[in-house]
Amino acid sequence: MPRFLITVNRPEGFNPSAAEIQFMSAAIDALNLEMQIAGIRVFVGGLQSVRLATSLRRSGDGEIAVTGGPLHQGPEQVDGFWVIEASDQDEALAWALKAADACRASIEVRAFN
Repeated sequence: MPRFLITVNRPEGFNPSAAEIQFMSAAIDALNLEMQIAGIRVFVGGLQSVRLATSLRRSGDGEIAVTGGPLHQGPEQVDGFWVIEASDQDEALAWALKAADACRASIEVRAFN
């Protein structure tokens, strides 16, 4: 069965209220349980702040520089993810829609090669 990566993307500095955190946590827990029952969840993880990231960048001469912070700068960063097994892209998108609702966030879906 094909595998898909569902990423949760949030703006840098995302700072929800305690009530919103409680709501999202309950919704994400419910979604995780639903995915487990459906047998589609392979792996799930939340990530620490992008400010705590370490990036390795290869230069044209082959040298590798290690720096603190994200590799890519942008308005949103990956905050967490699911790896799921779904029959096709449409099924993966249906799960991603539930993830967007539970996380109150932007979601990206990508198939594995």
